[in-house]
Amino acid sequence: MSKADAEKCYQVFRHTLETELLVAGKITFPGFCSVEIVDKPARKARNPATGQEIEVPAKKSIKFKAGKEFADKVNQLKDRT
Repeated sequence: MSKADAEKCYQVFRHTLETELLVAGKITFPGFCSVEIVDKPARKARNPATGQEIEVPAKKSIKFKAGKEFADKVNQLKDRT
């Protein structure tokens, strides 16, 4: 695959993720992954430098979950160390 073709594939994949996530809130690529928008509630945290407690506001986040086939292939990889 040429670099130009790879770039086109990437752009289509990215566009699909962005548009479908905004419409449906979740998108699934069977055997590969699912991606969804999740709500993270407000929480309290601590500044590690000062120890001061701070309030972290609620926000939306993206959750990625590998599909079983993809996860199995990753787990079959040999160590690269």
